[in-house]
Amino acid sequence: MTDLIFLPVPLPPTPEAALDALPEGPGRVLLESAGGPPDICRHSFVAAAPFAILRGRGQRYTLATARRSRRIAGHPFRIVESLLAELAGDPGHRSCGLAPPLAAVAPGEPVPPFAGGAIGYLAYDLGRQVERIPVQARDDLGLPELWLAWYDAVLVVDHVRREAAVVARPVPGRPGAAVRAARHLRDRIERAAAAGWPQAGRPAPRSGEVSPGPPASGVATPCVRSTFTRAGFEAAVRRAREYIAAGDIFQVNLAQRFSAPWAAGARALYRRLRAVNPAPFSAYLDCGDLAVVSASPERFLRVDPATRRVETRPIKGTRRRSPVPAEDQRLAAELLASEKDRAELVMIVDLERNDLGRVCEYGSVRVPDLRRLEGYPTVWHTVATVEGRLLPGAGPAALLAATFPGGSITGAPKVRAMEIIEELEPVRRGVYTGAIGWFGWDGALDLNIAIRTFTVVRGEAHFHAGGGIVADSDPAAEYEETLAKALGLLRALSATGPAGSEVGGDEPVRLAE
Repeated sequence: MTDLIFLPVPLPPTPEAALDALPEGPGRVLLESAGGPPDICRHSFVAAAPFAILRGRGQRYTLATARRSRRIAGHPFRIVESLLAELAGDPGHRSCGLAPPLAAVAPGEPVPPFAGGAIGYLAYDLGRQVERIPVQARDDLGLPELWLAWYDAVLVVDHVRREAAVVARPVPGRPGAAVRAARHLRDRIERAAAAGWPQAGRPAPRSGEVSPGPPASGVATPCVRSTFTRAGFEAAVRRAREYIAAGDIFQVNLAQRFSAPWAAGARALYRRLRAVNPAPFSAYLDCGDLAVVSASPERFLRVDPATRRVETRPIKGTRRRSPVPAEDQRLAAELLASEKDRAELVMIVDLERNDLGRVCEYGSVRVPDLRRLEGYPTVWHTVATVEGRLLPGAGPAALLAATFPGGSITGAPKVRAMEIIEELEPVRRGVYTGAIGWFGWDGALDLNIAIRTFTVVRGEAHFHAGGGIVADSDPAAEYEETLAKALGLLRALSATGPAGSEVGGDEPVRLAE
């Protein structure tokens, strides 16, 4: 096993400052632990100038490098696993089958979990490649269902140790590329530090101490429209309840999509979203003709190749935060006391245990945290942790085939819930409730559930908000919950929230000032 390249660099004031120091263009990416419990917020990753980009839909993909492009047909998860092996020069797929951990560079030196590989997204609609789901929802945006960029070197910011380093892992197929990429990235970061870092990436005031301010770059407060009217969403909730009463499902996640004009650029939107809604699994992906901006609080999958441990952290249960401490604590207590929210989480935990059990050693799947209260700037959540030990040789393709898309954003049973989502939601979800994150050369991976996520394309910003529907769900309350979940993203768009405005239908509605 080749040693890790580890080049210490000056600590940027924020990971965004490091991002702004790197060249613009497709493949400039940031995976940021921007806020949340310390045990899941240790590392942020910054990268640019990938040596390869994979994108496509269904079972047709294109891999583009500086020298050529080639078309690849097949199952997307198997393509990703094969490319991780091929680009590492490992045709036997050893790099994807949970190899030994990266060698430490010095005694006592912490080894970052990610040191090169792929960063990008898997859209929810890739679930059609796992299960037979009828095609009913409109594909009005026509976006790639998979976008992954490959990097020889990345910048890692360790928020616990308050250190930064450029890291890379030389692989047999690219023996000199990692060294060159690491040195080039180190030089970029050192020049930015010497120049005082880009102004745009300097620290913003802490969330809650300042409003997002006026719209960026003179852009007017946008009109926000939804794929549902209030009446339409409530009717969809009632229809979901009918399916539950008939025994088709126990629970289903139902969402509406919001859209607004956005001309200020995806970087400006990420900066504003981070200011109002920092989250542990935040992401900015420049995909060329589109960008993805995420403030997700939810981990979908994490794999530690040293122990073969896989973890998922489903979220079910949400309450708004209040600036009044007593009211804030009352809302947290209300969430913990809610039998509906408890039942939703327990159902999803059972689903996740079943999914992991398909690729984990018998008896290894367990639930160390059944229901944990976690606070974020705009909402309270209750979260569970489910973990297991992967079967020997089980790589990303097998794991994703067993678990994708995440159960917390589909429902139970999963396949029937996905069929009902396809019937009741008028447009395809795209990136929303898919996954964003990284795949390492050594079999490690860390992916979020893509909620609280914008897709910025063709001058518009699109995002979804939804919730779990169960037998006793109140349609009006479920609609209001989607607005509560949308609040942080609406504030990022316009420095205001949905109070006093009806968001719905094809008629744009300007948010209240």
